[in-house]
Amino acid sequence: MAKKEEKTNVMRTLEQKKIPYTPHTYDPNGPIDGVSVARTLGQDPACVFKTLVTRGASGGYYVFDIPAAESLDLKKAARAVGEKSVAMLPQKELLPLTGYVHGGCSPVGMKKQFPTVFHATAADLPAIMVSAGRIGHQVQCDPQALLSLLGAKTADIIVD
Repeated sequence: MAKKEEKTNVMRTLEQKKIPYTPHTYDPNGPIDGVSVARTLGQDPACVFKTLVTRGASGGYYVFDIPAAESLDLKKAARAVGEKSVAMLPQKELLPLTGYVHGGCSPVGMKKQFPTVFHATAADLPAIMVSAGRIGHQVQCDPQALLSLLGAKTADIIVD
């Protein structure tokens, strides 16, 4: 008998909000960096977005989603959210703050919704993939629906 697909909080949230998605899985014991995950799933790394959490100079938290092969430009990110500066959140603070572990962090379904910015290319893609909230699981969906769900904006936030 086939094992029933285990749903993550991200999947349940998308279903509740009636946002269609396609689940994808990969070996959670293999490499979990975004580019490796994209290759494993046969996807263009430009369509697979990684979720990064930062703390601003004011003490606020911000979520940035960028293509897997890119690097976040902290100065551009700070400008995008109106902060003097932002710094990457230390890994040990990620789980208590978001409910997600490093490598399985999703912009959907965090313990609290933080201001979220996707790289500008997200809005132009037919579909994007983000973590489903667990290492080994990704969801692919319409970027406009995702941006709308999260109240996210887009900006140029990657290193040139």
